[in-house]
Amino acid sequence: MDLWGIDLGGTKIECAVATLAEDHLEVKCRKRIATEADQGYDHIIGRIAELLDLVSEEVQSRPRSVGIGTPGTVDPASGLMRGANTTSLNGQPLQSDLSTRLGIPVHMANDANCFALAEARLGAGKGSRIVFGIIMGTGVGGGLVVDGKVLNARQGIAGEWGHNLLEPDGLDCYCGRKGCVETVLSGPFLERFYESFSGQRKRLPEIVAGWRAGNDPHAATTLTHLFESFGKAIGPIVNVLDPDVIILGGGVGNIDELSIEGGRAALPWIFNPEPSINLVKPTLGDSAGVFGAALLNLS
Repeated sequence: MDLWGIDLGGTKIECAVATLAEDHLEVKCRKRIATEADQGYDHIIGRIAELLDLVSEEVQSRPRSVGIGTPGTVDPASGLMRGANTTSLNGQPLQSDLSTRLGIPVHMANDANCFALAEARLGAGKGSRIVFGIIMGTGVGGGLVVDGKVLNARQGIAGEWGHNLLEPDGLDCYCGRKGCVETVLSGPFLERFYESFSGQRKRLPEIVAGWRAGNDPHAATTLTHLFESFGKAIGPIVNVLDPDVIILGGGVGNIDELSIEGGRAALPWIFNPEPSINLVKPTLGDSAGVFGAALLNLS
């Protein structure tokens, strides 16, 4: 059976058609188009339909259902989108509107859940019972997969560790709170932290390079802040979930040293006389989002 997945991002929409072959997906087609999110909600729905038509023409078939990974989540009570950084989606019944427009069932989960599902079923978490997938990039999110299925839970917010409190007197977050994990560990806020010490504006890869070269003390301060703050934020997650594996994705998550230095910083916060944490890098690359969306058809 062909599995159709769509990864809806703020700048691009990607569609993939694949078949599940034991422990991997065999891809028949992948195609991307621009989201053009600035043109509004109805336009985004039209772009998704347009992409599906393009792919259908290429593979000479139509989907029976489609899985879609989105920014934000669907409120289980109202069916409306919330928490999406593509703000035109918020407050809209995206899942039902898409199902009506496309004429097929639509399975929907946020992008972090899709990332976690793909890595749990096909990637770095394969064979593990409890997988926590983290995306640390422009924002900070997470997805929880138990026994190969996404755990959305009662409010649809399972895994949203990015909006746990980390710094009580910290910076404002777009969610309306202060000091969220996202305001400490996301790429833009780490760049802002560096600038506050150095007076210079640099992109995160430059900051990391300066730290590795050992010639930028402000970069060293920033990376130490990242590692220690990450440890303090992830330790309580381990206490609550005790996952078999935590998969680090996103631009910040892909900093090689985070799994070692961040893991070491987490140990004092874990409730165990002999604490441990299993932090690994993803193996599916930028395919995880759209592959996870395709796998939603099996749930």
